[in-house]
Amino acid sequence: MTQYPSMLQFDVLIIGSGLAGLSLALKLADQRKVAVITKKSLLESASVWAQGGIAAVLSQEDSLTEHIQDTVTAGAGLCDPAAVRYVIEHAKPAIDWLIAQGVPFTRDADTDTGYHLAREGGHSRRRIIHAADATGYAVQKTLASKVLAHPNITLLEHYIAIDLITGNKLGYTHNQCYGAYALNSLSDEVSTIAAHDTILATGGASKVYLYTTNPDTVTGDGIAMGWRAGCRVSNMEFIQFHPTCLYHPHAKSFLISEAVRGEGGILKLPDGTRFMSAHDERAELAPRDIVARAIDFEMKKHGLDCVYLDISHKSVEFLQAHFPTIYSRCLSLGIDISRQPIPVVPAAHYTCGGIVTDLHGRTDLANLYAVGETAHTGLHGANRLASNSLLECMVFADAAARNILASPQSQFIPLPQWDESQVTDADEEIIISHNWAELRQFMWDYVGIVRTTKRLQRAQHRIRLLHEEINEYYANFHVTADLLELRNLVLTADLIVQSALFRHESRGLHYSKDYPDTRPLAASTILTPTA
Repeated sequence: MTQYPSMLQFDVLIIGSGLAGLSLALKLADQRKVAVITKKSLLESASVWAQGGIAAVLSQEDSLTEHIQDTVTAGAGLCDPAAVRYVIEHAKPAIDWLIAQGVPFTRDADTDTGYHLAREGGHSRRRIIHAADATGYAVQKTLASKVLAHPNITLLEHYIAIDLITGNKLGYTHNQCYGAYALNSLSDEVSTIAAHDTILATGGASKVYLYTTNPDTVTGDGIAMGWRAGCRVSNMEFIQFHPTCLYHPHAKSFLISEAVRGEGGILKLPDGTRFMSAHDERAELAPRDIVARAIDFEMKKHGLDCVYLDISHKSVEFLQAHFPTIYSRCLSLGIDISRQPIPVVPAAHYTCGGIVTDLHGRTDLANLYAVGETAHTGLHGANRLASNSLLECMVFADAAARNILASPQSQFIPLPQWDESQVTDADEEIIISHNWAELRQFMWDYVGIVRTTKRLQRAQHRIRLLHEEINEYYANFHVTADLLELRNLVLTADLIVQSALFRHESRGLHYSKDYPDTRPLAASTILTPTA
């Protein structure tokens, strides 16, 4: 492995290696020296796991107006109209850029686009361009090869950011971002990374829940670091639970794509009874929040461990062509989806809130940007429309890149090294694993798909106890990757619960038994850090 000195300087520091981070790096690298830090290897991110595809108006049968309306409808009144229009109007150029990079999207000669377009829940048209059922992997693999080959991009694998270096922390009156401290989890050394511009692209925070479709790396790092640096966060109560995660003891976090329902998959109870039409007239094609709540309701009503998604009425050839990854993964677990239904349960999937940004990806802190799932751009509102997430990554990565390239670069200033003079090695690391398990369990029990004020208050009480314990641990012992992730998860959990307690209504992904009605006036929940 390449060894790096403890003090590093780059024009741009990108924290995270998902679609937002890699595309941003490539758009900057011809004119800037860029560093990309990633907690594991380059191809370990939520973007890689994305199956369905990218929503964009590509067909002559579709329109920007319809995509905008579908997004706003799914967002339950909380979408920012300017952000929605900006993203959707820039969707086709984003897809064209990916095609130019060589992404192997699935083709279909019988369409006016030349590509197969899928339809997913909440969409009024077929507009999901995809690479079979492994779109994220295809996109990330293509971009990763270009990142590795670019002479102006330095990849720092197995580095986890600890905290941002800001003017406030250095004692300056002007609070801007100067870079970050990062831990090399293989050598346990901390590097000081100076940068003119820093980008938070770490993904969401779904690992705060016991059951999630996300990889282990999705621990709210960017949201927590941004908050500690003084950035506002918005709408953290809106956690999207994907309706259909594979339910199997040997399948960890395996998603059954929304496209399975889009291609005719039917949700059933164990006795074969369909139930979605009783919950929404759109049945299986209703938005994710409605489908997830319906499944949760049926499971609790009938005392079930799971429900079933049946697409066995489609031919083996169709399933292997459209869902090769899902078909082979299920078959390896003894489930032949051409003959039997797939056992599924809802699982935490996507963080609709995050660090508040503008349409350039800029945060409240000068020289700090946030892109992708880490950011709250206003696109998603109270619920994300399927396959708008990778699109958001692309559009705002491009917007941030253009803003960075158009802005003058400040001078580097001397930054202090990470100070470990007052800490020792931890003596009982079991505390970290125990607290991690406790947090994820009570977040699942108390802050899940259906909430009550009492449950939220219980979660808040437990979070405060964990917060105190972890802060004491952080202050006295050498940092480790596990400790840093737990520290970020506990803070992110606190932001989720605070936001949920502020919302005295049910809207989109936030459903409260104490406040089941939706207020006439939609308003975002914005939290501001105290000094």
